Amino acid sequence: MTFFAELKAATGVEREYLLSTPLVNNCMAGQVTLDDYAAYLCQAYHHVKHTVPLLMATGSRLPFSHEWLRSAIAEYIEEEQGHQEWILNDIAACGFDSEAARQTEPNIATELMIAYAYDTIDRVNPMGFFGMVHVLEGTSIVAADAAATGIQKALNLPDHAFSYLRSHGALDQSHVKFFESLMNRIENPSEQQQIVHCAKVFYRLFGDVLRSIDGQQVTSLPSRIVQQSECVV
Repeated sequence: MTFFAELKAATGVEREYLLSTPLVNNCMAGQVTLDDYAAYLCQAYHHVKHTVPLLMATGSRLPFSHEWLRSAIAEYIEEEQGHQEWILNDIAACGFDSEAARQTEPNIATELMIAYAYDTIDRVNPMGFFGMVHVLEGTSIVAADAAATGIQKALNLPDHAFSYLRSHGALDQSHVKFFESLMNRIENPSEQQQIVHCAKVFYRLFGDVLRSIDGQQVTSLPSRIVQQSECVV
């Protein structure tokens, strides 16, 4: 069994914890409100804006024996640049002030997930960050397109309100294949163990991020542009 296959098998319980969140189920079923989607996008913005800095931190701490992996991180950085701005564009397409959203504070669960990522890289082992990559990219492939379809059906939002979710859905499968090829080159048992451990933790942390969004109201978001009834096309 390849390491990537082992990684997926070893984290099945934790993956189910994430995928069983009420928000995910409601999005799939088309039982979601505009506040639900906007609240999700706000938290997505607050963790996605750290993707490039986290990749940079990981690359800077890898040993020279992992130069091949540092080169892969450079590719990731180039591809991930600016994705947080896509999210702000989606927020604007939903009728909210994207600049006001930029100034909001993350939920505690989101802040804890990002803090754990930085701490793992700085204090434990930079290889652990690939556990986060596995969780976020793997979850996107499984759920992003279906969630976007359910949300759009429920809210009748325009296509350009889903640039982030659609770009990280089925069309992003090449990223997962690339990630799989990288993981299968990792042969050190301690590094493998660190990635599996961190993936389990990140499934839990990201699941908590989604749970923190469930039922969250964003009507207090400053400078809201339109009311929910007006955000229909």
